[in-house]
Amino acid sequence: MLTVLGVSAEVKAEYMAVARAQATEAAAWRVIRRLGYHRKQEQIRALESSMTRLRLFQPSLIPGLLQTPEYVRGVFETKGLSQDQSTRTISARMDRQRVLYDTGKRLHFTLTESVLRWRLLPALMMAAQLDRIVSVSRLPNVDVRVVPLDARQTRVPGHSFSISDDRVVTVETVHAELVVTDPRDVSLYVEKFEHFASAALAGDDMRAKVTAIRDEFFREQESG
Repeated sequence: MLTVLGVSAEVKAEYMAVARAQATEAAAWRVIRRLGYHRKQEQIRALESSMTRLRLFQPSLIPGLLQTPEYVRGVFETKGLSQDQSTRTISARMDRQRVLYDTGKRLHFTLTESVLRWRLLPALMMAAQLDRIVSVSRLPNVDVRVVPLDARQTRVPGHSFSISDDRVVTVETVHAELVVTDPRDVSLYVEKFEHFASAALAGDDMRAKVTAIRDEFFREQESG
């Protein structure tokens, strides 16, 4: 429209910058905490119920949809929640996992190997968490991939993000959650996800890697 109107390049750039800013929303974690993390989980569940395809890249933690209750508790214990808040949040996050069994949706998860080794829980609980990932990966509509640490890489992972139906990207930063809808920005995340997904282990190779790490946790537990 701006081109048709014949505006100058300078004015066009200003309008485009404003439009791009409007297509990015930020919600500070302190505000989300005040409203209740369980309410945030319900909001995410509503988005997941309406989408048909999810692509999630995670270099920091096990994705929420793949977490065991113990892992969820470990994540939210770091946030200093009360017992009631913690219980409600864990329940809301676990309730989200029903989407895994909706065969009308395609769920793609790409994790870095470091996520599997990050010791958020004791060894036995970490082993159970990795068992959960292997189990979920066998669902027909779920694709779980792991980028191995010993593979040569040409990019750095950066931060976690999720892409819903190529329309909405959610990015978690230290201070806030960003929601991005500008198609140009969304395409950047799509390209980054596909890059790491193509560099990751999939199928039986992925399960062999996860199982090997799980067995390391088992041996650690047994050795005391």
